[in-house]
Amino acid sequence: QVQLVESGGGSVQAGGSLRLSCSVSGYTYTYYCIAWFRQAPGKEREGVAATDSHGGRTFVRESLKGRFAASQDNSKSTLYLQMNSLKPEDTGTYSCALRPGGINCDNFGYYNSWGQGTQVTVSS
Repeated sequence: QVQLVESGGGSVQAGGSLRLSCSVSGYTYTYYCIAWFRQAPGKEREGVAATDSHGGRTFVRESLKGRFAASQDNSKSTLYLQMNSLKPEDTGTYSCALRPGGINCDNFGYYNSWGQGTQVTVSS
C-alpha cells in the first residue's frame, strides 16, 4: 500500500515563496517515478515537476523553470517542490503522485498513486 502525504501549502502574497513536501512510504518495488501535479478550479490537471527513484535527474515544466525546482532528500523518501516568485495563477491544489518505473518520469500521463493534495493560494 503506497502512501503519499503532502504538506507545506498555504496562503501567500504574489512574489512570495513556498516549499512543499511529499513523504512517500509503503512502496516495495525498486524503481519508481514521483512527481508534483497541480489543478485549479476550471482547469485541467497538469504536471509540474518529476524525479526518479535514483535521484539526480529532475524535470520542471518549461514554463515554470526559473521559479520552481524539485529535489529529494538524501534518503529519497521525501520529494520537495520549491516555489519562488509565486503568481496568482499558481493557485491550486498541489498533489504528489507515484508510479512504478524509473524512466521517462516526465511523462505525466500514467501516474497511479496519489496523495490527498495541499492547497496553495497566491493573492495579488
